[in-house]
Amino acid sequence: MGKIATVEMRGIGKSFVGVRANNNVNLSLKSGDILGLLGENGAGKTTLMNILYGLYQPDEGEVLINGETVQVKSPRESMHLGIGMIHQHFMLIQKHTVLDNIILGFDDLPFFFPQKVMRKKVEEFSERYGLHVNPDKYIWELSAGEQQRVEIIKALLHKADLLIMDEPTSVLTPAEAEDLFVILRRLSDEGHTSILISHKLEEITSVCNRVLVMRKGEVTGSADISEVNEKTLATMMVGHEISLSYPKKELDQGEAVLEVKELDVHSDQEIPIVNKLSFSVHRNEIMGIAGVSGNGQREMVEAVTGLRKALGGKVYLKGKDVTNRSARYIHDNGITHVPEERIKFGTVANLLLMENSVLKQHHSQPFSAHNLMHYPTIRQHAKKLMEDYRVDAAGINTPIKNLSGGNMQKLILGREISAGPDLLIAAHPTYGLDIGAADYIRRRLIDCRDEGGAVLLVSEDLEELFQVCDRVAVMFEGRFMGIVDPADCDMGDVGLMMAGSLPKETK
Repeated sequence: MGKIATVEMRGIGKSFVGVRANNNVNLSLKSGDILGLLGENGAGKTTLMNILYGLYQPDEGEVLINGETVQVKSPRESMHLGIGMIHQHFMLIQKHTVLDNIILGFDDLPFFFPQKVMRKKVEEFSERYGLHVNPDKYIWELSAGEQQRVEIIKALLHKADLLIMDEPTSVLTPAEAEDLFVILRRLSDEGHTSILISHKLEEITSVCNRVLVMRKGEVTGSADISEVNEKTLATMMVGHEISLSYPKKELDQGEAVLEVKELDVHSDQEIPIVNKLSFSVHRNEIMGIAGVSGNGQREMVEAVTGLRKALGGKVYLKGKDVTNRSARYIHDNGITHVPEERIKFGTVANLLLMENSVLKQHHSQPFSAHNLMHYPTIRQHAKKLMEDYRVDAAGINTPIKNLSGGNMQKLILGREISAGPDLLIAAHPTYGLDIGAADYIRRRLIDCRDEGGAVLLVSEDLEELFQVCDRVAVMFEGRFMGIVDPADCDMGDVGLMMAGSLPKETK
């Protein structure tokens, strides 16, 4: 089949164990379209795109390319048809290198020395678009942001006519995100088609020409971008009005809960990645950490929470030295942690919702006594978390892996806050979530702050940081470029600092 001119999905239906994920969904695209696909987690967006990409087969309906019905039976067939996809949860082989992952499924390579040819292509492409990643690193060594860059490089190197992008800018600086939008517009001008899944409404309105909204497996609205604004899009997504601002109580900064002094941390490759870092987090505040993934944020958080050894410096919790103490000790003494990758590190996939609701607390009262878990208390606790944090699940005996990303994150946040921490560390808590779930998470972080807690929020979403934080530190290559007050700082200046440059007035 030649270049993709039109794509249609007609009457698509798909169910999983009796749950209707897609119900009579219709979608149409023509050459040059950039379609924004919006909807809450669990709305059926990813299922629909996985059908188009050949990962799932529809129970009902058909896919047409250039007016011809096609059976997309696998991602390989999809790529041959000219469709590429960047998934929210990465489709990479953890024990292989970046280069190996990009080579897999790539047909246009010589039989001898394919690595040499592909390495040159990857390096040229990385330099051209600023998506830097080491081709010799293993995938398991990379941060979430670096893994997403590999997916972006891989998809665009395949020269897809139709490019499906799921939250592609979550790990990019504003300048890098704009560069990506320039690429999408250029591809559109050349007749290529894109589908952009994003919870950032300003991205949809700035780069897309059309939008399709889904809720509970069905299409609930579609429009040209010129006909809508961010507020109407948010309402279409969740079925009720969403506020795009976050009021906070006017509170004086309290005592320092966390003090980090001259912290040095190495990466998985034993390379210095956090260098002489010092800061403090106080009660009644949310302190944000901005920066592109791979600049030491993950390693810093792991050192503070006891998941990684610090090579130098000190970590103090309420004045007590907790440097290099165990994760359990640090948790029991008042630091709770919402991890960067909720599926890998925040939950145990095969355990029930009830069991996941007491991870890290199951060994202590009231959930356990004399080395025996007290299940009536655990069940009551899980039900209360579901109610208080609006976790949408069939019940407390539901396997956690069956929850949508937003509901899983709400459970994790509820579990960590319910432990009554002095400090809550939240790493990318709204990453990949729809606007409704993200809105709820941000409000609970503010509630935690307003009730006298201290919050350390790590995020690449500058808008989120500016909306909820009292202070924002910008991290680059293991150091802080500066700490700013969001109320008195330009977001563009923070973007420059994320890329390693200081605004002119601060140089």
